[in-house]
Amino acid sequence: MSKIDYFKSKYGCSLPGESVAGSLSRPGDIVIGGTFMIHLDKVYTRFDFRTKPPQLQCKRFAAEYYQSMYGLIFAIDEINSDPELLPNITLGFQVFDTCFTLRRAAQGTLSMLSGGKEITPNYNCHGGGTLAGIIGDSGSTASILMAHILGLYRYAQISYFATNPILSDRNLFPSFFRTIPSDEFQMRGLAQLVSHFGWSWVGLLANDNDYGQYGLQMVKQEIMKAGACVAFSENILISQANRNAPHIVQVIKESAAKVVVVITSDSDFVILAEELLRQNVSGIIWVASESWATSVLLSEEQFQNILIGAMGFAIHGGQMPEFTNYLGRLHPSNDVNDSFMRDFWEQVFSCKWPDPGNTFTDNATVKPCTGNEKMESLAIESYHRLSLIIYTAVYAIAWALHNLLQCTPGTGPFQDGNCANVSTFRPWHLLHYIKNVHFKTKEDNQVFFDAKGNPPAVYDIVNWRPTGKGTLEQVTVGRYDWSAQDGKVFNVDSSIIIWPDNYTQVPVSKCSPSCPSGFRKVIVPGKPLCCYECARCPQGQFSNQTDAVECHPCSWDTWPNLQQDRCLPRPTEFLSYGDPLGYSLAAISIFSSLIPLIILAVFIHQKKTPIVRANNYSLSCLLLLSLFLCFLCSLGFIGYPQPEKCLLRQVAFGMVFALCISCVLAKTITVVIAFNATKPGSRLRRWTGVKVSYSLIALCAFIQSILCLLWLVLSPPFPESDISTKPGIIIVNCNEGSPTAFWFMLGYLGLLASISFIVAFLARRLPDSFNEAKLITFSMLAFLSVWVSFIPAYLSARGMYTVAMEVFAILSSSWAVVVCIFMPKCFIILFKPEKNSREHLRAKGKGHT
Repeated sequence: MSKIDYFKSKYGCSLPGESVAGSLSRPGDIVIGGTFMIHLDKVYTRFDFRTKPPQLQCKRFAAEYYQSMYGLIFAIDEINSDPELLPNITLGFQVFDTCFTLRRAAQGTLSMLSGGKEITPNYNCHGGGTLAGIIGDSGSTASILMAHILGLYRYAQISYFATNPILSDRNLFPSFFRTIPSDEFQMRGLAQLVSHFGWSWVGLLANDNDYGQYGLQMVKQEIMKAGACVAFSENILISQANRNAPHIVQVIKESAAKVVVVITSDSDFVILAEELLRQNVSGIIWVASESWATSVLLSEEQFQNILIGAMGFAIHGGQMPEFTNYLGRLHPSNDVNDSFMRDFWEQVFSCKWPDPGNTFTDNATVKPCTGNEKMESLAIESYHRLSLIIYTAVYAIAWALHNLLQCTPGTGPFQDGNCANVSTFRPWHLLHYIKNVHFKTKEDNQVFFDAKGNPPAVYDIVNWRPTGKGTLEQVTVGRYDWSAQDGKVFNVDSSIIIWPDNYTQVPVSKCSPSCPSGFRKVIVPGKPLCCYECARCPQGQFSNQTDAVECHPCSWDTWPNLQQDRCLPRPTEFLSYGDPLGYSLAAISIFSSLIPLIILAVFIHQKKTPIVRANNYSLSCLLLLSLFLCFLCSLGFIGYPQPEKCLLRQVAFGMVFALCISCVLAKTITVVIAFNATKPGSRLRRWTGVKVSYSLIALCAFIQSILCLLWLVLSPPFPESDISTKPGIIIVNCNEGSPTAFWFMLGYLGLLASISFIVAFLARRLPDSFNEAKLITFSMLAFLSVWVSFIPAYLSARGMYTVAMEVFAILSSSWAVVVCIFMPKCFIILFKPEKNSREHLRAKGKGHT
């Protein structure tokens, strides 16, 4: 027996080119290993734990993954034919079918390390080329298992489909790399996709394995960080045959969420999709993770009603025309060592290879395979995703080997500047070069690994839409590129997206209806933040966007419109000449001011008559002039409050009214003095002259002028814009400066009127021929009644009505004096002239003695 046969029989070793069951290999100077999910379903024969575990049987063939495996073979063939890359070195390969199980992944890994048919830990039975590294695996859980094993020996592992973020931990997985980005980037992108379309009520589904659970935690965190809420979160139980599909579908049907993010594989989601078909569930927008975003398995016609309009993050792909032609040349006769080719052929051509023990009949339901079928007759996709990143992974190892080969002794990366020998290099030698590999693909894409073994994060955003053949296709509608030079990481063309149920606009997925403009969201206690009620914006605030979190106040000179969705300039309010109230009061003031002048003219014309002379002609004229000014001073309260007007109008009102009431007081005291001076021996005769009256008027007016002067000096009135009294209106008015001064001034007028009233009331029984006391009593009573009523009315009025109230009080009190004091005299002078005689007055005087 030869030495080679001895090792083969003792350790189960296989020589280069000799395939192990469930594997495919080709010899070379350097071998690249690979693990692929060529079969999906797993079937175990019945066994108990007292016996050896049975042989695992792989059932359903996955043509999509089988074709992607050829990305590795094609890349190796291309490298071997390239005289510039790895010259004089031939690459070989050995790939294993993991059948999507941890057991087969571990078996394939240990077999490649041992190099034999039987696994021999810590023993290298390679009789051929050196194992450079392993491309695989397709799942995160299997990749973690492999990475633990390969990391012990520092063998480079480059996965093409494992996205779990934990694999970026260099302490746990020192030799792990991948050509697909980590889920850390994908889950952020999925959350950004949800946020981009305004979906705030989202369901989550995930496998109960490492890939699903890590992805679920990350996408949930990112979705909530973006302001959306999770309606439900359910696990796809891969340990159960039905994957918990009935319960999950029931949850989806009962939820208001119309968007569901699914982090699973197509082989698991297809079971859920079948359950959705059984329960006739449609109208859901599925957001797919990269593991099923471009699935051929789910693109079949039967799933069109439930998956049309789905969105997903897909592996960034590209055109590979040469690889497409390469796939078109596949044939069972070209590689008899490929044990998977016959299964592939049966699936793609829907035929069955004849079994030597059986014969096909005319009634056979499945046509026989002849080998004359042509791959060119199939529509092979020229845009490749999974195959491209597998192809890239092979080139990463090739370029690392090339850099190792080009090392110059003395300048090498190892101790004393040494270089590794390409024929005898150790795994950690190549690991160093893979960490630092940096090259360009034929499409000018940069390929490198960061410190955690991750590639540049780039995804295609795809939309599922029907084809003319009734199947589904995935059309790229955007891109998610973390390395974008223009800073636009997320780009989606919403105009070309097809939505389910023939929606022309982006479908809505919310827990609560949107709050329109003019409203804000109010959180409901005990419910998620996305479940809210809509409340009208507070007074003086607005919101001009849908679903506003808070309302914003308008600027001081603006106010919200009725819908409270924008601010309009506030209307200004003041007692204007243009308002009906303003011009009515102005007309009354002007008309009223003419009455004292007319009466004055009558008095001047009739100044020699007894009734005019008996009532102190000079004081009456002065009183009429002061009344004329009282009526006119009310005009100072009408119109826009200019600074000068504000400064003078109250002072003018106080002064002319002080003059008016002083004249009334002087007339009253004159009546009393005149009556008492007629008594024999009275000392009041010397006080009957006009000097006493004018002195009294001057004193009273002087006191008021002192009060007004102090007011103007210490705290003068000024114009102001009042925005707080009447919502939505700017009241332009005169601030009195000092309310105390205003009420002192008004109180002084009240004091003068009260004294006049008291004196007149006490003198009311004097003889009529000399007596105005009754008339003055009534006039002062009316005057005081007006101003006492004015106080509460003034304090309760708002805006221009405050000013109007004061104008009305001025006019009313002035009319009280005119009517009560002068109208009876004018009536006698004009209509009863016979009574305006000395005899008549004397007769009246005698009647009262």
